[in-house]
Amino acid sequence: MTALTSLPPQRRPAAHAEGELVSRILSRHFPPDSTLPSERELALQLGVTRPTLREALQRLDRDGWIEVRHGKSTRVRDIWREGGLNVLAAVVRNGGPLPERFVANLLEVRLAMAPAYARAAVAEQPRAIAELLHAGRRPAQTAEAFGDFDWQLHLALTTASQNPVFTLILNGFGDLYRVMAVLYFEAPAARRASAAFYDALEQAAKRQQPERAEKVTREAMQHSLDHWSKLERKTRAQEVSR
Repeated sequence: MTALTSLPPQRRPAAHAEGELVSRILSRHFPPDSTLPSERELALQLGVTRPTLREALQRLDRDGWIEVRHGKSTRVRDIWREGGLNVLAAVVRNGGPLPERFVANLLEVRLAMAPAYARAAVAEQPRAIAELLHAGRRPAQTAEAFGDFDWQLHLALTTASQNPVFTLILNGFGDLYRVMAVLYFEAPAARRASAAFYDALEQAAKRQQPERAEKVTREAMQHSLDHWSKLERKTRAQEVSR
């Protein structure tokens, strides 16, 4: 699993309790369809008061991690089957581990969506997309700058596509996107490949060529997926050799 470490060092008691429960669910200490201990026992385990625990449980119930059943034990949901996009935000917010290939799975989703919203964006607002991609607006050669620019670009493309569902889906894993983008863009080759994509997409927007925008976006998203998959294989090989 991949661990996220972009969290503030101090959290409110309810946030602490929520984070601990998220970690235990992801690590299968509380597996799917199991039940949580009683409120009294769980509050003691987590070192919080029962009102604080209830606040955390309400959040986790809302986001699809657990099912609070009045008069019965609280059930742990199978988040990968029953959860929603809020699960992604909670994983990032609480620094939980990610299942193997999870980021690659997200990139596969982006590969399926991005060509469609890039085509629609260039069809609907070619001038706005070309202006955003103008060379003078390009990011500095740092992983952080590229990660932020790439996020803003995809968000702008979904907005310009005039299909708000694209934006809602993208925003659903926005926190995770920004964290993992920094790791991805640490490699100079990744920055070069994305810069070439920005150039190609800018030309497609200037020439008002939606089909071209779709094609270059699909190629770029496939390249990103392939690059990340190579990074994952390399990391696994290094872990095995230790």
